[in-house]
Amino acid sequence: MKKWNVKSIVKEILIGAIVLFIFTNIISYLRKPELTSNTLPQFEVTLLDGSHYTLKKGKPLIIHFWATWCPTCKLEASNIEAVSQAYDVLTVAVNSGEDEKIQAYMNERHLTFKVLNDKTGSWAKKFKVEAYPTTFIYDASGELKFTEVGYTSTVGLLARVKMSE
Repeated sequence: MKKWNVKSIVKEILIGAIVLFIFTNIISYLRKPELTSNTLPQFEVTLLDGSHYTLKKGKPLIIHFWATWCPTCKLEASNIEAVSQAYDVLTVAVNSGEDEKIQAYMNERHLTFKVLNDKTGSWAKKFKVEAYPTTFIYDASGELKFTEVGYTSTVGLLARVKMSE
């Protein structure tokens, strides 16, 4: 019978974390949408709070697709919130109901990131998003650098944005 000590427990945790990291990245890669263009088009949208958002080139942009009904999105919301404090983040709430419902969701969780309400899923279709959450990270010139499907940690998001600067 194997005797467990702190060193062997830490080793097992590290091995498990590495395997989980590799597995989630493979799944993310396999599930990422195949876009017709890697260049972000110019756009202007009205956000949940009534303000207008216009694409600003010259700095990285994160476009994050999520839904109020998505359990993984709920887990990841605080990561998106943290990243939105330092970088330009546009989130797209897909098929999540009326503005009031999404705003209540945001208030309940103390979230302040920018939200576009995609009531009909048209933005999700345009970006070929089929799983939630899905995150696109564009560099300062509007070129797609990373696509993440599923949960991504704050550190993972920040590292990818930093590599896109």
